[in-house]
This record gives sequence, structure tokens and C-alpha cells, in this order.
Amino acid sequence: MLIDSHCHLNYKGLIEDQANVLERSRAAGVDLMLNIATRESEWDDVLDTAVREADVWATVGIHPHEADEHPHVDTAKLVERAAHPRVVGIGETGLDYYYDHSDRERQQKSFRSHIAACREAGLPIIVHTRDAEEDTLRIMREEMETGPYSGVIHCFTASGAFADAAMDLGFYISISGIVTFKSAKDLQETAARLPLDRLLVETDSPFLAPVPHRGKSCEPAYVADTAKFLANLRGESIEQLAAATSANFRTLFSKVA
Repeated sequence: MLIDSHCHLNYKGLIEDQANVLERSRAAGVDLMLNIATRESEWDDVLDTAVREADVWATVGIHPHEADEHPHVDTAKLVERAAHPRVVGIGETGLDYYYDHSDRERQQKSFRSHIAACREAGLPIIVHTRDAEEDTLRIMREEMETGPYSGVIHCFTASGAFADAAMDLGFYISISGIVTFKSAKDLQETAARLPLDRLLVETDSPFLAPVPHRGKSCEPAYVADTAKFLANLRGESIEQLAAATSANFRTLFSKVA
């Protein structure tokens, strides 16, 4: 059985057919799905899905793209909502300097607020980073000195050196369908050598459908295709990789029943 450690079941492309999306995922051997929030207006819907579906869990957080629009979402508000029994993580949060949809200082402040919430709530953080490796790692290190916390770098596309530094801080690395793309040679090299006990798999659906589904709306069922590709890349059986990534998920997201 597989776990999709990062999906957006309430986004356009999945929400219109959510019941069938979930059934196809279960048929593909997906045991659990983590439904990720990116803005405050999504929190209730993301949580409602997790309450309704026993194999879906939820997070609360503000994506770096949304940081400018959410100055009021502070550590206390995150901790309050994270107390719900179906919320198992904080995020996604982090830094995105590729699009710069929000002011960089605002992104950094929001990121630190999420880390503080993660620490206070005792839940892992889900980190998005794009074209911001130096600042992401600096903040992660500085905050780790303040107090320990756990987390995952989701939809990993950063450098191998960044992966090593994140793992040195105790983080997990989550691989998406991007690893199946012909253009992803650097990512494939990094993914092939990541320690099995630090690895997760995800779809980030409805985005980034893996080969052979390119051009389609991605859905959690497709994590099976990413896992098969990744297992072959690493010289492991799909059973071995599925068992390890599922165990890793449950270790990190220990609130999952």
C-alpha cells in the first residue's frame, strides 16, 4: 500500500469529481492521502474532507504565494486550528522566489510563524521551496537552534546539497511525479541516492502528473506510477519502496491513527 503524502483534493480538477478520485486512488493501492491547505479560506473544506473520509488527513497552513494576503494568520491561529484530531501537519509553507507572488520578507515571517506553530503543536511542517535554497536553509537552521521540530521538503526539486543539509536537520524528502520527467536528470540522480528511511512520495495533485499521465489533471492514484519509477531508479522492488515510504510517513506524521 502507498501513501500520497501531499495532495490538494479540494482544488479545481479534483473537487468536481472528488468521490470518484478517491475511489480510483483506493483501487490503485493508495492507503492514505494527506490533503494540504494553502490559504485560510480552504481550511474548513480541507478539514471537512478529512472528517468525512477515513483515509484522508488534513493540514492547516499558508502557501508562500499567499503570504501577503494572510498577515493575520499567526502562530496562535495555526496552533488553534491544528488542535483538531484530523489535522496532522502544519503547511504548506516556505519560500518561493521563482514567482515572488508575495513579498520575500513577508514570506520569511510567515515561514517562521509556521515553524513556531509546528514546534508548539508538536506536528511536522510541510516546506515548499523554489529558487530560495539559501534563505530556506538559513531559516530552518536558525529555527532549529531555537528548538527542535520535524518536517518534510515537499515536491523536492532542489539541489543534492540542499537535500543533504535538510536531512542533516532531520527532515524527510518527498518526491513527486517530476522525477519521471525526461528533463529531471539532476533530480533523478539525487532521488536515486536518498536514504530509504528519509523518503516519501507524493502527487501534489492536481498538478504535475507523472509519466504516463502528462497533460492530465493529476490525482492521488498516480502516486503509484511515481513510486514504480522511483523504485526502478533506485534498484528496489515497489513493495520495498511502498513499505518504507509508508512507514516513514507514519513516523513523521505520528498523529495519524
